[in-house]
Amino acid sequence: MKGDKIFAKILSAQIITSVSSALAKEYGLNETEKSVGIFTSDNDDIGFLAMDDATKKANVRVAYGGSMYAGGANANTLLAGELFAVVAGPDVSEVKAGMQAVFDFFDNGIHFVCCNEDNNIFYLAYTVSRVGTYFSSEYGIKPGNAMAYCVAPPLESVFAADAALKAANVEIAAYWKPPTNTNFGGVLFTGAQSDCVSACSAYGGAVQSVADEHIRLG
Repeated sequence: MKGDKIFAKILSAQIITSVSSALAKEYGLNETEKSVGIFTSDNDDIGFLAMDDATKKANVRVAYGGSMYAGGANANTLLAGELFAVVAGPDVSEVKAGMQAVFDFFDNGIHFVCCNEDNNIFYLAYTVSRVGTYFSSEYGIKPGNAMAYCVAPPLESVFAADAALKAANVEIAAYWKPPTNTNFGGVLFTGAQSDCVSACSAYGGAVQSVADEHIRLG
């Protein structure tokens, strides 16, 4: 129903205590990264946010994160979900701490918001108060800076990104034109934390306005 919260969950998780050298090479691990944690989740966006958060809680690096085609609702096997991810660290204790941080993030209730009664229009607009090393290295955001992570269905994502840019003093750090692998669109905004919060609010409001009135020509 309209206003419902849509939560994500981890579907599978394993730790490789001592990763083989051949596999380490495939995932670009450095010489100090001996252990990895691998997991799948039914949503990629919450997973990306969780992995960045893990880099602030443990001595780990995000070695890989890939979105499945067409999204979690169309997963081809029970545990495939929408995201496959690899977190690497110097030893199993650090990787365990990083994976626990990932689980904790999922448990903290970060969620999508539903915009209609049928639960088939929804968005995520979430402010990260300070980014970790993952978002910093991937998108050039200075470590510790605030970031707004916003995703929505294709048209909604474009309309909402424009509304957010007009409502808040933020800049685009990354922009994903629709359709992505999961058939959504998205944007990462950077700026002061208060501006990121304002951008998220405007983004969500714009998505809701499209859900309320699908066609508006003037």
